[in-house]
Amino acid sequence: MEMLDPTSELTPEGRQPLARLTDLKGKRVALLDISKPRGNVFLDRIEDLLKQHGAETRRYKKPTFTRVAPDTLRQEIAGDCDAVLEALAD
Repeated sequence: MEMLDPTSELTPEGRQPLARLTDLKGKRVALLDISKPRGNVFLDRIEDLLKQHGAETRRYKKPTFTRVAPDTLRQEIAGDCDAVLEALAD
């Protein structure tokens, strides 16, 4: 499997994807709104589904969809959560 980083890097790093979660029960899932219109509507529905499966959710928002998430935001999510979902919408 080849993973590409959408941050316009010229040479992709040789990163291995993390193992998928086998169960959502008791897991903390970050819901990242990238600040596109209606992304929050999508995340509201995803949040309901995740909670039905026993996950705890935390909401985060990028300042703008035109740039990558700030390092501090990415570090906060990585330190607090077991998984992350991003909302893309228009």
